[in-house]
Amino acid sequence: MKVKDILESKGSAVATIPADASLHDALERLIELRIGSLVVVDSHDPIVGILTERDLLRECAIHPEGVREMAVREIMSSNPIIAVPEDEVAYIMGIMTHNRIRHLPILDGERLAGMISIGDVVKAQLEAAEFENRYLRDFIQHS
Repeated sequence: MKVKDILESKGSAVATIPADASLHDALERLIELRIGSLVVVDSHDPIVGILTERDLLRECAIHPEGVREMAVREIMSSNPIIAVPEDEVAYIMGIMTHNRIRHLPILDGERLAGMISIGDVVKAQLEAAEFENRYLRDFIQHS
């Protein structure tokens, strides 16, 4: 199974935020959309960073007064790890586990093609295992 297979069922919508937006704006967007990360964009690049709820939580604990004034670019993870649609899901699982990340932007050339979470990967693996189990049960019953 490949990343593009997950995106086909999940869709390619990605929540983004400008690098110059305030941390408060980012927090409101995460809450509104009920998601755990935002891809940070600017007018020149499809992706300049990623901002996670963990990043925001850490910053709120350290500088609670700065949430309204600080810009996303000040705390985002620059040069985030990305995947491409042709990557194998098993490879992506390893990358996410090794780097302790839960969200992975997908780039198709220069285009932001989607975002997958560790939950998306687990769901895809469970569905594949369920399909295989059903196939094997049917094979055994009809043999």
